[in-house]
Amino acid sequence: MTSLNVSFEFFPPKTIEASFRLWDTVQTLAPLAPRFVSVTYGAGGTTRQLTREAVAAIAGSTDLSVAAHLTCVDATKEDTLSLAKSWSDLGVKDIVALRGDPPKGTEGFAPHPEGFANSCEMIEALAASGDFNICVGAYPHKHPEAASLKDDVDWLKRKIDAGASEAITQFFFEADDFFRFRDLCDKAGITAPITPGILPIENWAGTKAFAQSCGAQIPDWMDAVFQTALRDDRSDFLSVALSTELCSDLIDGGVENFHFYTLNKPELTRDICAAIGVTPQTVLQKVA
Repeated sequence: MTSLNVSFEFFPPKTIEASFRLWDTVQTLAPLAPRFVSVTYGAGGTTRQLTREAVAAIAGSTDLSVAAHLTCVDATKEDTLSLAKSWSDLGVKDIVALRGDPPKGTEGFAPHPEGFANSCEMIEALAASGDFNICVGAYPHKHPEAASLKDDVDWLKRKIDAGASEAITQFFFEADDFFRFRDLCDKAGITAPITPGILPIENWAGTKAFAQSCGAQIPDWMDAVFQTALRDDRSDFLSVALSTELCSDLIDGGVENFHFYTLNKPELTRDICAAIGVTPQTVLQKVA
C-alpha cells in the first residue's frame, strides 16, 4: 500500500478552555506523525496575536513541524514581514500564505495603504527572504470572488510562480471535483503538489453555512443523509464513513497527502486516519 502523509490544521484558542482543547487536539493527533500542523489566522487578521502565541506554544513544546498562517489583510508590509521574521526566529520554516478574508462588516478586500496589494506580492516578499517554504490555498470550486474556475487556476499559477511550493485545497465532498481541478492545474502548467483539504463534518448546519460563505459545493444528497443521521444520533459515524470513502477514492486516484481541517476536535480526524491506514507512529515529544 502507498505510504500516506497527513497534516492537520488547528485554530488559535480564545479562552482558557479552548486552550486546553487545542492541547488535547495536539496530543491526540501528534502520534500520527503529521508532515506539519498549521495554525489559522482569523478574518481581518483578528487572531494575529493569538496565532503567534499558538504557533510559539506548539513549536516550543513539541517536535512537530509547525506552519503558521499569514495574511495581508489590514497590515503594513513591515508588520507582515516582521511577524514572519518572529516565526522564523522560533524555528518555524513553513508558512501558509493567504490573502485573507476581509474584516466582518466590510464589502470586500481592500489593501492596507502600506500593505501588500494581494497574496502574490506577499509570497514574492516571503520567498525573497529565503526563510520559508510557502504553501498557498487552492479552490476546486470557484472562489466567490473569482470570475471563473479558470481564473482561479490562473491565479494559483501566479502564486506558484511567485515562490510557493505547494497548494492546499479548500474542502470538498466528492473526489471527482478534486480530479477535475487537478486536471485543469496540469493543463495550466502547475507542477507543484496540490494537497486535498478534508473537512470531517462535526456540525452539519455549521458546515453548510461555511460552505456557502467560501463557495464550496455540497452535493444535494448529503443534506438528506445527514438529517437522517442526526435524527438517529449517528452523525459522527456518518461523518467518518463519508470522509473515509472520499479519502479512499482520492487514494485510488493517486493522492498520497491529505490535509485535515480539525476544528480543534480531533476524534473524527483520528478515526478517519485510522480507517485509511494512518496509525500512531510516535508519542508527543517535549522539546528540552
